[in-house]
Amino acid sequence: MSAKLDTTGPTGLSELDRPNSYIGRSVPRPNLTRLTQGRGQYVSDVVLPRMGHVAFVRSPHAHARIVSIETAAAKAAPGVIAVVTGRELAGVCTPWIGVLTHLKGLKSAPQHPIAIEKASWQGEAVAAVVAQTRAQAEDAAELVAVDYEELPVVTDMETALDPGTPVIHPELGDNLAWERLHVAGDPDAAFASADHVIEATFGFGRHTGVTLEPRAVVADYNAGDGRLTVYQATQAPHMIQNILAKHLDLPESQVRVLCKDVGGSFGIKVHVYADEVATAALSKLLRRPVKFVADRIESFVTDIHARDHRVKGRIGVMNDGTITAFEIDDLTGIGPYSMYPRTSAIEANQVVNFTGGQYTCPNYRALARVVFQNKNVTCQYRAVGHPIACSVTEGLVDLAARRIGMDPVEIRRKNVIPDDAYPCQSSAGMKFERLSHQAALEKLLDMMDLEALRADQAEARRRGIHRGIGIASFIEVTNPSAAFYGVGGARISSQDGVTVRMDAQGSIHVASSVTEQGQGAEAVTAQVVATAFGVPIERVRVVTGDTDNTPYGGGTWASRAAGIGGEAAWQAGKVLRGNVLSVAGAILQAQAENLDIRDGLVVDAETGRERMPLDEVARIAYFRPDTLPPGVQPEFVATRHYVPKRYPFAFTNGIQGSYVEVDAETGFIKLLKHWCVEDCGTILNPQLVDEQVRGGIVQGLGPALYEHCLYDEHGQLLNGNMADYLVPMAFEMPDIEVGHVSTPTGESELGAKGAGEAGTAGAAAAVMNAVNDALAPFGVVLTSIPMTPERVLRALGRV
Repeated sequence: MSAKLDTTGPTGLSELDRPNSYIGRSVPRPNLTRLTQGRGQYVSDVVLPRMGHVAFVRSPHAHARIVSIETAAAKAAPGVIAVVTGRELAGVCTPWIGVLTHLKGLKSAPQHPIAIEKASWQGEAVAAVVAQTRAQAEDAAELVAVDYEELPVVTDMETALDPGTPVIHPELGDNLAWERLHVAGDPDAAFASADHVIEATFGFGRHTGVTLEPRAVVADYNAGDGRLTVYQATQAPHMIQNILAKHLDLPESQVRVLCKDVGGSFGIKVHVYADEVATAALSKLLRRPVKFVADRIESFVTDIHARDHRVKGRIGVMNDGTITAFEIDDLTGIGPYSMYPRTSAIEANQVVNFTGGQYTCPNYRALARVVFQNKNVTCQYRAVGHPIACSVTEGLVDLAARRIGMDPVEIRRKNVIPDDAYPCQSSAGMKFERLSHQAALEKLLDMMDLEALRADQAEARRRGIHRGIGIASFIEVTNPSAAFYGVGGARISSQDGVTVRMDAQGSIHVASSVTEQGQGAEAVTAQVVATAFGVPIERVRVVTGDTDNTPYGGGTWASRAAGIGGEAAWQAGKVLRGNVLSVAGAILQAQAENLDIRDGLVVDAETGRERMPLDEVARIAYFRPDTLPPGVQPEFVATRHYVPKRYPFAFTNGIQGSYVEVDAETGFIKLLKHWCVEDCGTILNPQLVDEQVRGGIVQGLGPALYEHCLYDEHGQLLNGNMADYLVPMAFEMPDIEVGHVSTPTGESELGAKGAGEAGTAGAAAAVMNAVNDALAPFGVVLTSIPMTPERVLRALGRV
């Protein structure tokens, strides 16, 4: 790893190698004690005077016109404060349309917090009941009588664009939300000249986040000062602030969003949900606090779903293993609306951008079509588009290797972008600063001990046990710049800010726009500031998730917290150190550049000799500034913002390996071992990074084998509960071994990229390839996930 030299001091140390550096150390999370003692503060814990609880009346139909709503009986029920329909709430809150201008042609219908004329999916809110307790609100909601006229239902994305299929929103003309065609090189000539062309169709079922803490919000509109305070489990407080101000006709300065502890997000809590906006609108309408906490069934039918793609793929390959061309036709269903404001077309766009991206092949054609359905809305979820692009790419590469009789490792060695080829650009136009596919592959092979695995596999097959080995190389987009959303017109910030302040005892207070979602953002921020400034980490306190008290920023999404928020923290810490040393130099009659701060002491930079404790510097600056020389004005606070400029994204990369056993009689798949090599640039906290990678892998294995939101032809969700929706359990998960290579980004001094989604990106592809390797003796191939026992047995012709 190379780092820039600290030219401001005489030591010649790397900036990241400061004495007593916390960079690269597995330090405990600052919030660990509080959370393990059950002292977290979640939205459910918020109780305010005069607070009402809202329960929503939700449509039982996937598509139905609302003929009438009778509310008299509900209004007379015990404890009821108000019963509000969509039309009434429209007087307080304006509708929205989930489009971005840089996704040309993307369209969606206006959406209201509560449906007014029709419900477009099972679970859409059609009325709200506010009562003294949640139980009273739910009881009264049962008394709201809604007369529906059922409308034709569109569920199958394969037929959504057929002339005979009803159009969900007639004013849009058809059910096509967005379409993109990308062509690079000459794919037709490349396929024509290839020795082999292999085709396959890949399917990706719907799944959802199943966060430990459900979506939750408390909105408190104070009519006396015209101010709205919102406590919300969200990944992007400033985005929520902007949107609530816009649609509730409030100045942005009159909206405060507080995000305290969050029990998991994974992209689920980065969106704007109709029922959460409705809660804020109800608070303004009723002039009192209103609370909404989704129950588990509500979560299944209203939390965004993910994936739901059908991808037809082709790969051209020569007999020597050279890949000549990729082609995909991606069709995805997104529900009846494009999600606001990040849109439901981003994932399809990512699939186009990432398919084949790790290989040198210049010839590529991709068609993506996004269609409306009468199902719950899909949108961005952990590793947006990555598992699809990776599974299609790596599935095709394995099929090509099998066709020409080449080792799957060797075909990747031959075709991945060489580690000395950077900077370069993929066939989809993605700019890569520096990746490490070759180094990652070699490290994975060492970790797996591939020859020993193959010997074990061969021995097992002799005993009638079918084991398979699969690998999957991946790229991951992190640290998005303003080019991600800013050009599209959405008020979604790609920069983050950090304010650091030294108090009168020499401790450091940090306010960061990055939010803590359980991933360890507070720990990493504290490590970076403690290192940059020069104090023990115990003397650093981090505050996040308060739009009144943190700098403006994007929050937590797209694996950006360490790479963008961390760099802002690093720069702010350095500036504060310089400010403090300038005052210390005046006190000590020394040159500031000859001083440093280490372990909370002002020291001689060259020898480390103690010159003055920080609390004494603070005492003089805060209480005896009259003793300072003329012109010396202490500024013991600093704010810095950061966003990458040279590259739109900081791409990371890695590779995963999986070893599985498939029972050919029952179809059950057993995960024996899983490996991942990941390159996130500079590793700030190894334990947190490995936790993120392992958690991401589990979140990728879930939809690969278990998780699937099942709908019938009427648009009814069939398994929206924890009894019927399968999530991976601890005893089903294999031992997961994580390794790293490091290619720091040159965009920042820290050199940190992202790590949060790397595990999810390649897990399904590695397992799919391993399952197909296990089933190779039977001559069958699975290309749809989840790979359930039923699908295995159907492929084997046994059901």
